[in-house]
Amino acid sequence: MLPGPDAVLACVKASGKKALLAELASRAASLYKLDERRLFDRLLERERLGSTGIGGGIAVPHARMAGLTTPVGLFARLGQPVDFDAIDERPVDIMFLLVAPEGAGADHLKALARVSRLLRDRALVDKLRATDSADALYALLVETVPTQTAA
Repeated sequence: MLPGPDAVLACVKASGKKALLAELASRAASLYKLDERRLFDRLLERERLGSTGIGGGIAVPHARMAGLTTPVGLFARLGQPVDFDAIDERPVDIMFLLVAPEGAGADHLKALARVSRLLRDRALVDKLRATDSADALYALLVETVPTQTAA
């Protein structure tokens, strides 16, 4: 899901939820050759159904997009937490954006479950919060999931 360190952002700054989703959509669109506006719109549509802030300062915004053959991701650690309407009402500082192919029903759910399991590891999340380098964040993420294949 993370092809390399360029899919990991450290110390992202955003003024709020919408600005943060716009920034992540821009980065993901550039990295994965996606339509930025369409991705942003899909992320907003999903957030209208209910916040993807899963608690503990973590959010997993996700969308489906045509043009992909496999789920892809973008990890971001924020410089300052942002209100994300999370289930526990805590602001978010750890994000994993997941974009799946439009027709990927089960694959999309499996990828979401995998990301959720990864980010439930408190020791890992503590290490992610203590790290300011994108390369070090990437190393922590892929070290935790040794069977990960390149997207």
